[in-house]
Order: sequence, then structure tokens, then C-alpha cells
Amino acid sequence: MIKKNTTQVMVGDVAVGGGAPIVIQSMTNTHTFDKKETVSQILELWSAGSEIVRITVNDEESAKAVPDIKKELLDNGCNVPIVGDFHFNGHKLLEKYPACANALDKYRINPGNVGKGSKRDEQFAAMIKTAIHFDKPIRIGVNWGSLDQDLLKSLMDENAKLKNPLTSQSVMKETLIRSTIDSANAAKELGLANNKIIVSCKVSDVQDLIEVYTNLSKRCSYPLHLGLTEAGIGSKGIVSSAVSMGYLLQHGIGDTIRISLTPEPEESRTKEVIVAQELLQTMGIRSFSPLVISCPGCGRTTSTYFQELAGEIQGHLRKAMPDWKKKYNNVEDMTVAVMGCVVNGPGESKMANIGISLPGTGEIPVAPVYENGKKTVTLKGSSISEDFKGIIEKYIQNNYEKK
Repeated sequence: MIKKNTTQVMVGDVAVGGGAPIVIQSMTNTHTFDKKETVSQILELWSAGSEIVRITVNDEESAKAVPDIKKELLDNGCNVPIVGDFHFNGHKLLEKYPACANALDKYRINPGNVGKGSKRDEQFAAMIKTAIHFDKPIRIGVNWGSLDQDLLKSLMDENAKLKNPLTSQSVMKETLIRSTIDSANAAKELGLANNKIIVSCKVSDVQDLIEVYTNLSKRCSYPLHLGLTEAGIGSKGIVSSAVSMGYLLQHGIGDTIRISLTPEPEESRTKEVIVAQELLQTMGIRSFSPLVISCPGCGRTTSTYFQELAGEIQGHLRKAMPDWKKKYNNVEDMTVAVMGCVVNGPGESKMANIGISLPGTGEIPVAPVYENGKKTVTLKGSSISEDFKGIIEKYIQNNYEKK
């Protein structure tokens, strides 16, 4: 995989593009004016591993709340960059509440929702001038569902005059790209530096996303924010996002990503962060937490014990990782195997850094543990889970360099 070179943009203390690691972003779904709930969710997303968090700034109460939210985050030891998501009235809010403009680390601007006609240019310019004044980067974020209708009409009219006109779908994709590049160029003409601009062209269809970003990456050197907008709920959203962004990342396209999942009722917002981490880690692009290798189960593993153990170990690794990362170098690269029976269990366990091979259902309740390819102990009885967690802890102490 050869990474496409892009201009590096600093968002707070986080580097995006220019050879920096691919950055994981997320977004809150709280009412931003509810400072307590917004701070709580940002801290939750940040603790889960989100490196940039976007919040909605859509009214005066939310704009007034932003400086207090930023201060409370810093008081809690959290310096995660905060992005303000503006639509329709961003120029007014940024002008009326300069403390909000200053507290934010980046502004997200959707050209399709800035305004219409001559007002659009004026209002877009106002937001860019604010970004220049406070030395803030922006993201030109164009979305399929809010295209610049004037540009779309113009390109449709041009297309209709061609001897071999393109399909309307193709013209809409070109509108996405043109709106993005034209808006970025307009921002530069207004005085915004090249290293203050990130761009995105989000659509909700997998093949369209791949086509649009492949084309966009050839036509500009701005850092690209990847995201399948309205990806969906549950497995559909995860699969769609992984397939589309996985393809682009494998071809060196993309500098920062967000998995736009619709949360299940009562489900934590952090799931989108975990999915993003696992996408990057399974592709070998970045490492965040030790990976658990586990089999899918079969007729030899009909009891729930194996599934429960695999889940417990995965949960334990995620919970312990923040502390381990402070103490040890490269512990996030560790692989842990939790296998269900003797068919593939010993082999997979030997190939992992540390692994356990459970007996199948109805077999003798013994579970050999392998460390660096060698069997070190056999666990028995009702405390296998806790015993294995203790062995993992000792393995880390003995195999990873302390900071």
C-alpha cells in the first residue's frame, strides 16, 4: 500500500495528512447547549480513542456553550480537538460569538448549506475570514444530500448540450467533486493558507464513495476525510463502511476517517470509534489494542463457556489498555488467541503472542496456554478466565519494554 501524499493540516495538536497516522474522528449526538451531557459524551468518545470530536453548533445557545465545554474538557485533562459543525447560520454564529470561534479547533463548512445566490459567497467569505482571524483550519464537507443546487443545475445544463451526455448520476458525482475543489480554491483566494484546508465528499452508496474519492484524490492534494454518510445501523453500517473505506485506504486514499453508524437504542456512541480502530488495525495500518483471535465455534463448542471467555478477554484487554499503554511500549501490537477446541486451537494459540486452547464441549476440562509459541501451563477448574487474565498481565510485564 502506497499512501498518497497530501498537505499536512494541524487540528489542535493532531496532525492530519502529510504522512501522519490516519486519524479517527467521531461526533456527538447531544444538544450542544447541554454542556454537562456534551462534555460527558466527548470524554467518553475521547477515552474510547477518538482523536478529533465534532459537535453541532446550530444555534446561539450552543455557540455560547462551546467555550465552557472546552474549558471543562481541559480541566478534565482532555485536549481532544473540537470541530464545530455549521450549517445555514454558521457565519452569524461565528461573528456574534468570537469566544466560540476561538475555542473551536476547526470549522466544518458545507458549501451546499451556506446560502443561496450572492448571499452564499458573502456568507462563505465571512466564515473563511473568521478562520483566518483565529488561525483555524476548516473542512469543506460536501454531502450527497445537500448538494449546491446552482452548481448542479449549471453542470446539468452543460451536460445536456454534449453530443454524448453523461448520466445524471455521473453529473451529480462531478458536482460533488467540483463543489469541494471550487470551495477550497475560493477559501484560498480569500487568504486561507493551503495547510488549513481538509476536504470530504460523502455519499451513502459504497461504489459511489469509492468512485468519488478515487477521482477526488487525483484532482487535489488536500487531506481527505473519509466517511460513508448515513452508513446505517448495526452490521449493515459496519460492513458498508469497512468495504468502502477499506478499499480506499488500501489504495492509499484517506487521511482521517469517521464511521457514521446509527446507534442501536441505548447503545454507546463509542461503537463507531471501536469499529474505526478495528478497521485500521485489521488492515495493518495502525494498532490500538491487542487483537483477540477467536474461532467462530462449531458443534464441538456448543456450550456458552467459550463465547463468554472470548468476550471477557476482549473486554479485559480494552479496559486495561489505557493503563498498559502508559506503562509499556508497543503493547497494542500484541495478539491473543482464545480458541474453542483442539482442532485448530493449539496451532492458532502457538502463532499468537499468547493463546489459550479450550477443550470442546463434553471433553476433559483442561486448557493449555501458549506463550511465544510454547506451551507454558495448563489451566483447569472454574477460574480459567481470571487465571488467564493474570497470565496475560505477567506476559506483558515480561515481554514489553517499560516506558
